[in-house]
Amino acid sequence: MENSNDILKQVRKIEIKTRGLSNDIFAGHYHSAFKGRGMAFNEVREYRIGDDIRDIDWNVTARSRKPHIKTYEEERELTMMLLVDVSGSRMFGTTDKLKKNMITEIAAVLAFSAAENNDKVGCLFFSDKVEKYIPPKKGRSHILMIIRELIEFQPQDKGTSLSEALRYITNIQKKRSTVFLLSDFMDFQGENAAYDDALKIASGKHDIAGIRIYDRRETELPDVGIIELKDAESGKKIWVDTSSAAVRHHFSEEWNRCKNIIDTTLRRCKVDNVAIATGEDYVKSLIKLFKQR
Repeated sequence: MENSNDILKQVRKIEIKTRGLSNDIFAGHYHSAFKGRGMAFNEVREYRIGDDIRDIDWNVTARSRKPHIKTYEEERELTMMLLVDVSGSRMFGTTDKLKKNMITEIAAVLAFSAAENNDKVGCLFFSDKVEKYIPPKKGRSHILMIIRELIEFQPQDKGTSLSEALRYITNIQKKRSTVFLLSDFMDFQGENAAYDDALKIASGKHDIAGIRIYDRRETELPDVGIIELKDAESGKKIWVDTSSAAVRHHFSEEWNRCKNIIDTTLRRCKVDNVAIATGEDYVKSLIKLFKQR
């Protein structure tokens, strides 16, 4: 186990890196991509040529005997929720970063981007159940607390259920929120995504964006002879002969099958998403996600 000083150093390191990215790159893109709740009344002023006559305030116009209109401005404040997958598979990675490390950095960037726009930020950790819920709040100390939890949180279970997280956020978050779902999305029921119905309902209430974290070694096996593979969530182990071209082909085909199910599900539920590999520069991918919107 890491001690408090090690955790604080990690929090500080992530803050320096991700806050800089938020300030320099993401705040503007985030503001443009995720709009406020609507338009709020600002003031009444005299009518000018080119103004929309539908905005005329007839009461003020009658009293002053001069045409006046109501003006509005964007009601900017939002609530952002980070739904973070803490199942056993997050501890996999064959580059200098695990899936967990990528999720932590990206979540921190998103949190600081929201903070730059004066939005509230909350977080929900899930495995095959909701492990922890952090209600949305503002402020740097709140963001740093979330980052600390991202680094050191230890889930009780290792399984995955996106449905549990989506149902929970649908029920507890009454106002429409911006929801980032950070996961590998590897949660299936037969030939379908197990979270299909829950995602459809949640995306009808909230503005959901998916960030899919994967490792390139999950897409294909190297030819390294006979190796033992272990399922990080079930604990099941099998021996695999990677020198077999048929085995490697089957492995890649299975990855593509799962990827197609995920793509189809997110598209059907109208959820914008981006896939990011461990060790990959996520800056361009996040900007691409924001520009999709």
